[in-house]
This record gives sequence, C-alpha cells and structure tokens, in this order.
Amino acid sequence: MKSKLTEGPVGLQLLKLTLPLVWGVFAVIAFSLADTYFVAQLGTNELAAMSFTFPVVMVLGSVAMGLGIGASSIIARAIGSGDRYRVRRLTTDSLILSLLVVAILAGLGLATINPLFTALGAGPEALPLIRDYMSVWYLGIIFLVVPLVGNSAIRASGNTIVPSLIMTVAAAVNILLDPLLIFGWGDFPPLGIKGAALATVISRAATLVASLAFLHFRERLLLFALPKLKEVWQSWISVLSVGLPAAATNLIVPISVGLLTSLMARYGPEAVAGFGIASRVESFALIAPLALSASIGPFVGQNWGANQRSRVNQALRLSFWFCLAWGGLIAIIVGANASGIAAWFDSEPAVVASAVAYLTTVPLSYGALGIIYIFSSTFNALGKPLPSVAMTLSRMFLLYVPLAYLGSWLFGLQGVFVAACLSNVAVGLGVYIWHSHQSSFKAEIKSAHLSLSPGVTVK
Repeated sequence: MKSKLTEGPVGLQLLKLTLPLVWGVFAVIAFSLADTYFVAQLGTNELAAMSFTFPVVMVLGSVAMGLGIGASSIIARAIGSGDRYRVRRLTTDSLILSLLVVAILAGLGLATINPLFTALGAGPEALPLIRDYMSVWYLGIIFLVVPLVGNSAIRASGNTIVPSLIMTVAAAVNILLDPLLIFGWGDFPPLGIKGAALATVISRAATLVASLAFLHFRERLLLFALPKLKEVWQSWISVLSVGLPAAATNLIVPISVGLLTSLMARYGPEAVAGFGIASRVESFALIAPLALSASIGPFVGQNWGANQRSRVNQALRLSFWFCLAWGGLIAIIVGANASGIAAWFDSEPAVVASAVAYLTTVPLSYGALGIIYIFSSTFNALGKPLPSVAMTLSRMFLLYVPLAYLGSWLFGLQGVFVAACLSNVAVGLGVYIWHSHQSSFKAEIKSAHLSLSPGVTVK
C-alpha cells in the first residue's frame, strides 16, 4: 500500500473514492432486503422470528463496524506517514483481534440463545425458529467480522473499488442462494429459516476469502512471523481506542429508534408501517452521503498522517457543500413524489398518510444529516472518536427523543417527524458553524504569522 490520496485534486480524489462505494452501500441494502423478502414468503411466524434477531444482529454488526473503523483509522494514518512495516503490523494485528472477538461473541451467543431471546419477548412458537437461524448465524460470525475489518484495511489505502466489488459479489451470492436453500428448489432440500442463515454465512465466507486473498497476494500486508506481544498489544489498543467508541456510536441510533417506534405504536400499526416504509426509502436516499462519509475516512487519515492539513480542510468544505446540494435535491424529489412512493409499498390510506408525513418533513434535513455523517467519519479517521459519540448522543437523546415526545403531545404524529428534522438541522448547523469558525481562526493566525517581521513566530 502507498499513500495515494495525498496528491492530486481533492475533489477528483473524493469522487473516485465515493462512486464505487455508492454501489457497495446499495449492495449491502439489497443483501438485507433479499433476506427479509424471501423469509417473509415462509409465513408470519418465520418473519417474526427473523425480526427478533435484528437487534442482536445489529449489536454484533455495530461491534464489527467499530473494529473496522478503528482499523481503517490507524492504518490510513500509518500509510500517510510512510511507515510500511507499521501498516503491515497494524493490518495483521487488526485481523487477529477480530478473530479473538469473534470467538468470544460466538461462544456467548450460542450459550444464551434461549434466555436472551426470551428476554426480548420471543414466545414458544418463535424460539425454535430463532434457534434454527441463530445457531447457524453464530457459527458463521467469523465471516461477518473478519471480512469487514479486512475490507476496512483495503479502503484505508484509498482503494474503494475492491471492497465494493466484494460486497456486490456477497449480495449476488446471497440473493441466488436464498430461494435455493430456503425453499429447496432443484436438488436442494428445503431448510426454511435455517437456509436463510446458511445463505448469509456462505456469501460472507466468499467475502472472507476474497478480502484476505487481496490483502496477502496483492498488497503483501499479512505478516506470518511470530510477533512480539508488546507490539500486538499496542496495535490492539490503537484499534480499540477508536473502535469501541465507534461501536457505541453505532448502537445509539438503533436504541433511540426502538424508543421512537414504541412511541409511534400509540398511533396504531398503520403509523408504524408507514414509518417503516419511510425508513427504507431514507436508506436509499442517503446512499450518496453515506458513501462519501465512508470514503472521506481514508482520505483524511492519509493526509493527516502526511501532515497535509489544508487538503483535509478542503475535503471537508467540498463534502459539506455536496451534502447540502444532495439533501436539497432529494428533498424536492421525495417530497414531490411521497404519496406515489408510499403507495408502491402499501396502498392502505393510513399507511400512506404516515409515510407521506415523514417523507415531506424529514428529508428537509438530509443535507444537515450528511454533514453530521462527514464530521463523524472525520473525527474517527483522526483517532478522536469522542466528538462523534457526543454528536450522536446530542442528536438522538438530548434533542430527537425528547422533542419527539413533546411534538407527539402537541401536534400528534406530525410532531414526531418535525422533531427528527429539527434535531438533524440543529446538530448539522452547529457542526458547520464550528468548522467554519475553526477554519477562519486558523486562516487569521496564518495571515498574522506571515505579516510579522522575520524571526517572530506565533505559537
């Protein structure tokens, strides 16, 4: 790996990084939707059983994403500094750490299937189905965590094409295997919900092989010599110092969304269904800002490691303006077609009304939400994850949840969605103002320094 992102036009570099990731994020969303669609064909009990697994899968996915963010952050900075051995050491040690975490999580998961899901509210009719699914899923968790960390290491070099291709192949394999293993088409026996888990594990196994092969044969980044325990420990501390707060940040949103879903349930199942439709539409509407936030991490890491601070500031400015432009465009498109989009999923008038209320309100804040994504990824890339945690906590628990309950009391369902819009705008605007103030302050200091007589410096 070489530092590829410290030279050349900043905007062009960001464009090259982001375009492949747009497709990669789309592939991940398609992966999830395919599982849900095919399991839904089995019946309500199977779909309910799979729904019970979502919180657990989301928690473990957040841990995996945290490890990946931590690995990407430290590896990108090491690439920028030009320390080849440290890049190889960090890559190898990150993968070893992910294997250790996998062993612990799989053991705990398999030992707690019944008590955990009983505590989550699963009844006797759902527990056998959950056991069928999670017993396979836990055994295959290595194929979730390790490739995610491996792909993060590849992205740290500025290569987003290979990780996106790997994610696309995984989605294609999963979509192909789902009907074969779930329903037993052709010579395949019908495995039901267990087949869905097996399809996921096999498709993830393909990503494991691909990412490790690329890291070893193409980039020569895997070390097989026995390391010093002190070196490994230092690498793990570096990864976890970013990865643990990043994992915690990823958990804040699903927890708060769970609270808000319970609030929406007061308005009936139609309101919850409309909220679910709007959330799916939102995941597609935010693909570009999410892809940009994933690509700016390696860019910031390499340039910060190479002491190219001005390129980091320029990248942030360009990213902020892109998010504002994208958010405005999406707000117009989605708002103008909200009823048609909602009716495509469900024509029930009450469901459409709930989805339309969301899609004509919350997208007005997508530009600000994109800025929040960018700023969060930037701090993680710099190895300073606490501002990201503070931002997410403020947005969700200090603003969104309290304002949602207040808005619900004052204005009904519409008040909940206005609360989401206001919380996004408030935090996004605060981030933008803070960054603008910091940039202008640094420019003033630089100007003052240049105007001083020789020999006088400003510290």
